[in-house]
Amino acid sequence: MFEHYYAVIMAGGSGTRLWPLSRRNRSKQSLAFVGDRTMFQHAVDRLQGLFPYERILVVTVSEQVALLKEECPEIPNKNYIIEPLPRGTASVVGLAAIAIKHRDPQGAMAILTADHLVKNEAHFRQLLSAAYQLSKESYMVTLGITPTYASTGYGYIQKGEPLGTYGDLQAFQVRKFKEKPDKPTAQDLVSDGQHVWNSGMFIWEVDSVLAEFERQMPGLYQKLGKISKSWSTQESSDVLVSVWPTIQKETIDYGIMEGAKKVAVIPSVDLGWHDVGSWDSLFEALECDDSGNIHLSGDVVTLDTHGTLICEDSADRLIVTIGVEDLIIVDSGNALLVCDRKQAQRVREAVRKLEKDGRDDYL
Repeated sequence: MFEHYYAVIMAGGSGTRLWPLSRRNRSKQSLAFVGDRTMFQHAVDRLQGLFPYERILVVTVSEQVALLKEECPEIPNKNYIIEPLPRGTASVVGLAAIAIKHRDPQGAMAILTADHLVKNEAHFRQLLSAAYQLSKESYMVTLGITPTYASTGYGYIQKGEPLGTYGDLQAFQVRKFKEKPDKPTAQDLVSDGQHVWNSGMFIWEVDSVLAEFERQMPGLYQKLGKISKSWSTQESSDVLVSVWPTIQKETIDYGIMEGAKKVAVIPSVDLGWHDVGSWDSLFEALECDDSGNIHLSGDVVTLDTHGTLICEDSADRLIVTIGVEDLIIVDSGNALLVCDRKQAQRVREAVRKLEKDGRDDYL
């Protein structure tokens, strides 16, 4: 049933908000927050039983390919698609669509990411199975996350008319995509029962998404056409390197999904999903101790410490905290981050300053 179904894992993000653990040569998807498996390994693991390794594609950048291959050698080398430089998720999806179209003209694709944590993996596969069935009706499908609280950090999707049941899961037309809201608006969206979080995971037939590129993003579609014509030739790498920098950055959400003609959402039931984008997001994703602390790794002693995340990654240093609360403390060996939890999003600013100052040893 699923022989034409492919998983595409987007694994090219730099993860600057997870510095100093996330670096240029060790991206955030190569960090391990649950057990000894990295986020990338978990992303591959939860596909087992639905996608064989031969139908799992990985889109990443050249600096990260070797490490990802080491983490998951079962994925064939030919399934790694190298993005010359970041140009947004719309171009990533387009590039993956070309690769699948050349391999399988009847192909369908699930766009997934390597920086999500999912506790209920069986339900995740159930969602992907149902979405594939719906995509056969030419729908552009997104997976919705049933909200557990009034989050201001996620975009929302308003459910429209019901479309029926697919694999015991209810599907709905999408009425509207909504930006990340303020707190009062988020509370309203959660309480009305009509909205789900936008997971950023999408499923569609390759022909359907290429048709939307042609209709909504003709400039990108034309450039993808140039890349496609040379795909299996000796000039393919040169064409890709020459065309890619001319592509304007855009997300798949803005570029395609918000204006697509047939868009559907399948809400999760109890997925246990978390998007790990920053240190403070781990307080939602991981178990805290009785004092609300998270101890990721290393030798740590805490006294009268509350709501604090501590990660000691240098293997030869003791961290002791006394009388502190709501901090992020991350020691990576040659860099130490001490940050107020409320300002965890500003870690990216620190990375930008290091870049500006030319301090590449810390990047």
